[in-house]
Amino acid sequence: MPNPGHEPVTGDAVALVNELVRLAVAQRASDIHLEPKHDKLQVRLRIDGTLVDVQPVALAVAPNVISRVKVLAKMDIAERRLPQDGQIALEFEGKRVHLRASTFPASQGEKVVLRILSSQQLITFDQLGLEDAAKKTLREVLGRPQGFVVTSGPTGAGKTSTLYALMQLIDPRAVNVVTLEDPVEVELYGVTQGQVNVRTGFTFASGLRAILRQDPDVILVGEMRDSETAGIAMQAALTGHLVLSTLHTSDTVETIVRLVDLGVEPWIVANALSAVLAQRLVRVICPHCKGPAKLERDLWDGDELILASGANVVRPKGCEKCMRTGYRGRTGIFEVVELDDDVRELVKAKAPAREYRDVYAKRKIPTLRRAGIRKIQEGVTTVDEVLRVT
Repeated sequence: MPNPGHEPVTGDAVALVNELVRLAVAQRASDIHLEPKHDKLQVRLRIDGTLVDVQPVALAVAPNVISRVKVLAKMDIAERRLPQDGQIALEFEGKRVHLRASTFPASQGEKVVLRILSSQQLITFDQLGLEDAAKKTLREVLGRPQGFVVTSGPTGAGKTSTLYALMQLIDPRAVNVVTLEDPVEVELYGVTQGQVNVRTGFTFASGLRAILRQDPDVILVGEMRDSETAGIAMQAALTGHLVLSTLHTSDTVETIVRLVDLGVEPWIVANALSAVLAQRLVRVICPHCKGPAKLERDLWDGDELILASGANVVRPKGCEKCMRTGYRGRTGIFEVVELDDDVRELVKAKAPAREYRDVYAKRKIPTLRRAGIRKIQEGVTTVDEVLRVT
């Protein structure tokens, strides 16, 4: 199956679907895309955040493959004009693989996407890719009985994985940990996990209010979506709870400014916030095909030259082991800021982003770009990857 550009495969739909899921799991893919084209059923896997083509399926068997997925997901096979979704559980060599399936009626036929849920493995705190100074800061912040820690970044930057990793620094046997997620991605032992359901009125805001009546010590809120949720979370952080959450903002300055813009009183934000993280995921160079190279152009962070052209870097060639992508696995790059008195004064004064950046420069807080460049110097990732995400 894993040879793109070859003749479309034919055969028994049941075997084809099984083989495809097995390949996706072996390659640590997060999603399988089945896309109908006029001459074939295109098959792509999302590996380390990028889509990789694998062998397509012949047009003659395509409808059977789609139907097979719909049968497994307990969908209506006859319904081809409306989107549907469902759950699938398959057994491979004694291991259960859980998938979420969704169909989408398109002009050339139904497109199906399978999300592999077992790929959401728990990442430990040490596997995140944090610098030693940042680790020390976070251990200290999470050791306090109260405060508000927020991690930010675009969709798919690994924010939830980071929150789960931070939770591992907290002993659930000693404290009451309650989460509110949409959806619950990984089951955490010893933790009470709630899942929002907008249809029944179980929103982030109403769920958070209910959690506060459950005598919590630590609260994890999947996302700050509105001013009401943010207000309740901040208030909770001020009244003796440790609150962890995420925001869709690009960096730590924007996160702080956004929390004030959400309509929460600036003095509440200033006193509740303990630490802010911004993060991106970069792909790790495949160890089997990486080789030395020279940097072709200067690398800048704003108006500061960080890495001059001609510096030694590593570059991948692409091999069988990494499906010719040159990368295998991902790691995080982080900007971690603990709030001090200077930053708190800026929050209270509703200062513009420029003033925060001046304080950061004084404190020598590394930006995301700079954190990425460290990873280039360590031979973990490439210049292209860092420039792509920062």
